[in-house]
Amino acid sequence: MFEEKTQMSRLLSYLFFILLFPLVATAQKMVLNGIIYDQQGKVLEMATLSLSKDGNLLNTIRSEKGLFRFEGLNAGNYLLLVSSIGYESQRLQLSLPADTLKIMMKTSSTGLKEVVIDKQRPVIERKADRVIFNLENSISANGISAWDALNKTPGVQTTFDGNVKAYNKGVLVYLDDRPIRLSGEDLGNYLKSLPSEQISSIEVIPNPPSRYDAQGAAVINIVSRKIKAQGINVNLNSAYTQSRYGSYTSGTNFNYRKNKLNIYGGYSFGDSKKQQTEAEYIIFSTPSNYAYWDNNKQGARARVSSNYKAGIDYNLSSNQVVGLLFGGFNGKGNRTNQIGTQIYNDHHILPDSNLTTNNQTRNTTSQYSFNLNYKAKLDTLGQSLNIDLDYIPYRNSSNQAVNSSTRFSDGSTSVPPYQISTYSKQRINIWSGKTDYSYVFNQKWSLEAGLKYSSITTNNRFDFFNASGPALIQDNSKSDEFEYSENTAAAYMSFKGKTGKWNIEGGLRAEQTHTVGNSIALNMVNKNNYFKIFPTLFLTYALDKDHEFNSNYSYRIDRPGYSRLNPFKYYTSPYTYLEGNPALQPAFIHNIELGYTYKQLYNFSLFYRESNGYFSNITVQDNINKIFYDTQRNLDKSLESGFYLSVPYHPADWWEMNNFVQGSYKQEKSGYLQSSYDYHTLGLYLNSSQAFVLDKEKGIKAEVSAWYSTPGIQGIYKLARTFDLSAGLRKTVLNKQGTIRLAVNDIFYGNAFRINVDYLNQRNGFYEKNDTRSVSLSFSYKLGKNKITETRKRSTSADEEKKRTGG
Repeated sequence: MFEEKTQMSRLLSYLFFILLFPLVATAQKMVLNGIIYDQQGKVLEMATLSLSKDGNLLNTIRSEKGLFRFEGLNAGNYLLLVSSIGYESQRLQLSLPADTLKIMMKTSSTGLKEVVIDKQRPVIERKADRVIFNLENSISANGISAWDALNKTPGVQTTFDGNVKAYNKGVLVYLDDRPIRLSGEDLGNYLKSLPSEQISSIEVIPNPPSRYDAQGAAVINIVSRKIKAQGINVNLNSAYTQSRYGSYTSGTNFNYRKNKLNIYGGYSFGDSKKQQTEAEYIIFSTPSNYAYWDNNKQGARARVSSNYKAGIDYNLSSNQVVGLLFGGFNGKGNRTNQIGTQIYNDHHILPDSNLTTNNQTRNTTSQYSFNLNYKAKLDTLGQSLNIDLDYIPYRNSSNQAVNSSTRFSDGSTSVPPYQISTYSKQRINIWSGKTDYSYVFNQKWSLEAGLKYSSITTNNRFDFFNASGPALIQDNSKSDEFEYSENTAAAYMSFKGKTGKWNIEGGLRAEQTHTVGNSIALNMVNKNNYFKIFPTLFLTYALDKDHEFNSNYSYRIDRPGYSRLNPFKYYTSPYTYLEGNPALQPAFIHNIELGYTYKQLYNFSLFYRESNGYFSNITVQDNINKIFYDTQRNLDKSLESGFYLSVPYHPADWWEMNNFVQGSYKQEKSGYLQSSYDYHTLGLYLNSSQAFVLDKEKGIKAEVSAWYSTPGIQGIYKLARTFDLSAGLRKTVLNKQGTIRLAVNDIFYGNAFRINVDYLNQRNGFYEKNDTRSVSLSFSYKLGKNKITETRKRSTSADEEKKRTGG
């Protein structure tokens, strides 16, 4: 024990040193600043500047009112690339230390020039409102799935119940600024089939402004790799992953851009199989009886899936563009489990009976999306109009077969054996439309306003059959049909600008929501009709060029996914099942943060978060009838306060380091069953990534990344610690058009879930492994140019609803 404490002390001392050392080291760094103007001597309002050293991109910034500033630099030679729409690009060789630069931009005779992109962005970028994890420049995050890549993103964690959290907050997950209309297991299956090779970056937005839907405490936007060059361009990628079983993904992106026309698309295919093992215990205890159930599950999850999209943009004029976008996802899954249960009654040393259960589930999922978009620039000052119309159909069907038999200590078996079959179908249709308007006045202040309406209808059918006899016999008491509709009208207005040393951004979003849920078998109708206003406020005060203070407040809503509302009972054995809760209500979240930024690099923030009425899955034991089930319910309060600290650092030109720490004090309290609980815990989350250029000429780069999360709580669940250590190598080949990556993930198999419950007469827990330790080999190849032109960023009107179709 003493040795373990000593090792832990050394580890914490080391982490403390590497986090604080950069703050001291920057005292000797240099600054590069300057002003940009045109041929008439007028200040050029905005330009993009990229600074490189020895072929490595250090930073990319935008000038503000003609002024720019790079900080934390060493003495030496640098390359500065300056570009602005309508002007010829400038490439400047310079040495530090240097005086203030004065850069004159010449008007382009051919309009927008192509910009050669031959450098790489850093793995982690920190902007004013978000953190960006550039997967295309990360080694260990390539050759795996998007789901696994989320766990490598600073501040992001996937949970044991299939959800995603950012900064320990619930999130709404987007793909290219369009929400993924899946959650829970369906979201996981979708992201596990999406190869990380097709992802450019993952953007984490801890406190979204009012233009985002009020759903979710935070937003994660997965950005696909896009080809923006003129002409025909194609990217190819493929990866093989070996864990317990082998899996592979392959895909392609294509683009054709010429004059007013842009046609683009992509396709990826995945075939995966993952082992799943679980050890579970349940203690059924009453004054007259004690039974210990020891469950051991061995299973596998196999899935084949396809993701695809195709789009076309056409410029009606220099200020107007119209576009069509189609996307789709199809998947087939097969999950098999063999569960062995040993039952010990009255503290017996040997089991009194053995229960063997075989469970097989097959499912198919399809989701399509259709988007029509129109965007117009109304003037040169920033006034614009954007209109989106969306239709998204989602379909899911599954069938499950459960066979179970019991063998007693005397050798006899249960007669007849337990055999059931269930069939379920889910149909969801989502229609939505939105319009957004922006206006800039006095060149310092901007205004945004918009309207949105969405209509969602779902139909869910569940049929339960007893299969122990010669024919299937439907059990109407366990079959059901559930219908749900949700209509939401929203309006928002926000503003942002600068006055003196203050930057201010604020907004209000109003949403009127009407829902109806109808369980036909239970003859139960649940209706909700509520109007809510969601304010946001962001304040930044720049004391000087090195010291900046900021604060923000947001109020948001978290609506339950549609499958959480389904009252169906999915039996996994004769004594265990899962069910939803049609009476679930949305949760409401207050979030407050105070922060400090040093030299535009190092960030420290204090936060307080309060979630009222939050919902969670809850396990319930019936100790008399020996029934154990998982359901959904609203709990009272979740309170959390703490700090964030991010410390990026470049110890050398060949070494890039990013460190992130989150510490928190969390309290969960609620009434539950015939009592209440009030749990408290201190938590710590550490994330560090190191990238090394081993041989610049041969294009060899290495990476080591690690994260660690201390034990935590979620409702009545007690969660054990988790951690991950991964490493990888990358080499460019074929004249730098191709890239080979080799990565080893979760080397010590620390990313496994251990949950325990000890509350009233509820005593249970499990330990689950999901085959996260793996070796991946991936290859990507670019056919086409490395020159790009400006491309537009699109989002559709179906913002909030897409995530919730799966759960």
